[in-house]
Amino acid sequence: MDEAPNHSSADPPSALPAETMDPLSRERVPGSPHAAGVVLVSGESTAFAPGLHKAYLPLLGRSLMSWALRALAATKEIGPLLLVVPPEDYQTARRLVAREADGLPVEIVLGRETRQESQLLALRHLAGRIDTGAVDVVVIHDVTRPLASSTLTAGVIHAARMFGGAIPGLLADDLVKADADDMVIGSPQRLLRPQTPQAFEARSMLAAFEAAARDSFVGADTMSCITRFSSVKSRWVTGDTLNLEITHPQDLFRAEHLLTSTGYVLP
Repeated sequence: MDEAPNHSSADPPSALPAETMDPLSRERVPGSPHAAGVVLVSGESTAFAPGLHKAYLPLLGRSLMSWALRALAATKEIGPLLLVVPPEDYQTARRLVAREADGLPVEIVLGRETRQESQLLALRHLAGRIDTGAVDVVVIHDVTRPLASSTLTAGVIHAARMFGGAIPGLLADDLVKADADDMVIGSPQRLLRPQTPQAFEARSMLAAFEAAARDSFVGADTMSCITRFSSVKSRWVTGDTLNLEITHPQDLFRAEHLLTSTGYVLP
């Protein structure tokens, strides 16, 4: 196994030193707006080992964190690339970024206890670039989905630019609805299993999360804040069956099998 988080007693900075923070150097078309990619590290991985986050587990020689970052970085529409980690994991994240990110200008942002708070801090980190229009879309991606394709990421960015928000998902044809009396309601039409990356118009997302913070509203997911505090109507984008989530140990073995059997090349 790679390395477990190193809980340092020193207070970590809010981001990597300036010499490694050059998001604009990744712009493909100078002056044009770009999407910002945000990889979230949140929660613990008790299914694997107490106190060890799945983000740092190895997959074919690289951490899941590295795979998730590089998956977003492979998408030409992505400009700034953020990694949001718990404060106690800062030193571990910084070492892995230096060792595995191959020079990608990753900005490490210190998150908080909840996913919503962590997303708000990432948005505040980007606020200046959102205000100037340098960042027009924010892409939120879970570190536990290491195999997201650049095609999928580009697709949600395109849909977010057209409609305001986009969530990839797969039809869940093995689910049915039930009413309050546990009676099955018809056939399971268009029930979806959501995936990440998800993309949203940046200014609307920032305003929605700030409004949620002012109202002390805590939503179940990203869409909860978007729906409650903005007029954005997110669209469904067809997900990817290979974009699996690493939840249990067998998922890691499945990901390794997919990579080796399909000849997948790391971006």
